[in-house]
Amino acid sequence: MSETEDDAPRRARRDDKAGDLALVGRSVLIARPPEEVYALWRDPASFPFFMQAVERIATHGDAHVWTVRAPMGQTVSLVTQIVEDEPGRLIAWRSTPDSQIETRGRVTFTPAPADRGTVVTADIAYDPPAGDLGRLVAKLFGAEPNIQARHALKRFKMMLETGEIATGHSRRQQESE
Repeated sequence: MSETEDDAPRRARRDDKAGDLALVGRSVLIARPPEEVYALWRDPASFPFFMQAVERIATHGDAHVWTVRAPMGQTVSLVTQIVEDEPGRLIAWRSTPDSQIETRGRVTFTPAPADRGTVVTADIAYDPPAGDLGRLVAKLFGAEPNIQARHALKRFKMMLETGEIATGHSRRQQESE
């Protein structure tokens, strides 16, 4: 592996259990300072741009109401509150009883060695609807949070480093949709 290759995703790849909750952990190296990376993550309005499953996020007081696409044309509603916030370092949240899925998580922003940018690590615990069977169905449809987290972090990295997100769709495909 070359010195410039991003090995952070391999270092922090997890897919475990935290009690009854499934646990997802992913990291990515982003060539931007922690304060800049944190600021974009702290803005929920930016999430639908890099989190493909997120349809919208509305802010009501200190709560965020998420509408997330689920398998088979369904949507899931999550209501989350930030429980820990250290600017430039970390953001942690948990779902409220109004959510359809129990979830909690944290994202940390750690300066990378040699001023290479920021290592962003997302650790998310969630209660999959219908338990392990629901998790398997979601995985088959590409909607399992582990898959979504990997894609979201890659898209977040592209957004910060290049100002745009590369897609696999051609213009001709988009015009015909």
